[in-house]
Amino acid sequence: MLNMRDGDWARFEERDIPGKFLDKEGRPATYAMLLERADKALRDHITPALLDERMRAAKRGVERIRAAIVASGIDTLIVIGDDQAELYTNDNLPSILIYYGETIRNNPRHKGNPNPLEWWQNARGGYYVDEGETDFPVDAGLARHMIARLVDDEFDISTANRLRDGEGEGHAFGFVHRQLMDEANPLPIVPLALNTYYAPNQPTPRRCYALGQAIRRAVESYPEDIKVGVIASGGLSHFVVDEELDRGLIEAIRAKDVAALTSMDRAKLNSGSSEIRNWIATAGACEHLDLAWSEYLPCYRTEAGTGTGVCFAEWH
Repeated sequence: MLNMRDGDWARFEERDIPGKFLDKEGRPATYAMLLERADKALRDHITPALLDERMRAAKRGVERIRAAIVASGIDTLIVIGDDQAELYTNDNLPSILIYYGETIRNNPRHKGNPNPLEWWQNARGGYYVDEGETDFPVDAGLARHMIARLVDDEFDISTANRLRDGEGEGHAFGFVHRQLMDEANPLPIVPLALNTYYAPNQPTPRRCYALGQAIRRAVESYPEDIKVGVIASGGLSHFVVDEELDRGLIEAIRAKDVAALTSMDRAKLNSGSSEIRNWIATAGACEHLDLAWSEYLPCYRTEAGTGTGVCFAEWH
């Protein structure tokens, strides 16, 4: 939704009405089932004016995070994101993977899977370059150090130092490069991929928080004199918006309520909502910092309650 053109959010009905979903409890549901159960007041949340207002607010949030990365003066950005069968599939599906190649490639992945909905293809293009390939820098030294320290901390880390021919980075990492950085002068990143989506080896919330804590220890022990940032790449609840889940997460992060963060109901952390695991890991890495600012936007796009819980936040 953050890659969409102005006025296009309402067009999601074209994909959502025939779609398959998991409801707020993680149970399979059709659009018709969601519509039957939905609060009728949701119709007031999807007026053209309100959709446009929320899109503008979301784009302001993207710009604020982009500016915050620049203003922070960091040398390297650890990106905690999920891979949705983009690089890693059932023949080899790591729970936690750190990429340590010198660069990571971005290519026009969206053009390799033609879709008759042009607006959808345009939105997917927000993650990827339009033509050719771009190799973005990776802080390979920090990545290798993190791998070693996480192994010392008894995390069984999968690793990769290159992509197969023709492959490019997944959307969670492409969004950071395309939307949150100056592509002409990008920061080096350390890509850390969590398997948030796919059974049977999704890390638990407790493991995600502990991973974040271990990432912080690894960074603090790195001998190079650099300033390191961490970012969670991913939305809150989607593709069915669950405001109670989202607001509870944000409040737990603000209050540093580790018990609440590590005991979140895993039945609710499926489909797109599974990306909340990226936020939990980042909260663990940033537990010594305060949640200085956040903005939550329950971005409904249909009267069935489909959409995305969009959130922006800064720890410092």
